[in-house]
Amino acid sequence: MRHNKKFKHLSRTASHRAAMLANMAISLIMHKRITTTVAKAKELKKYVEPLITKSKDDTTNSRRVVFSYLQNKEAIKELFGPVAQKVGDRPGGYTRIIKLGFRQGDAAQICFIELVDFDEAMAKTAGKKKSTRRSRKSSKAEGEAPVAEETAVVEEAPKAE
Repeated sequence: MRHNKKFKHLSRTASHRAAMLANMAISLIMHKRITTTVAKAKELKKYVEPLITKSKDDTTNSRRVVFSYLQNKEAIKELFGPVAQKVGDRPGGYTRIIKLGFRQGDAAQICFIELVDFDEAMAKTAGKKKSTRRSRKSSKAEGEAPVAEETAVVEEAPKAE
């Protein structure tokens, strides 16, 4: 029975699993999006989200705690700098997993995991209002009242014969 077993072992030893998750977390922080399998992405989400929460308060102790997990100075600078500024007001849910399909070789389910606030494409589509009403009117005519155009009457000159 697997009572009280909270995480997936991913067919690795404890040290291999810890090193792999640390490397994946560093890559995610530095590149903002990585492609991996769904099982690894779900475990990475559980691993990296507490670290991002810890980076919101920039104290020496929180830097040391996060450094004990990541062991990479550049990733720590990135995490406590731009990443912490972008997620400062977000209460949680810093990552997003989007499934891509199946890998050719072994049919493993592939996805990418990304930091939510750093995806420009999703931010652009989230701001737009989706139109559900279909109409023949142009969007300019819907917002404004029609303006009567003034037409100039051209008088013809009499023909001289």
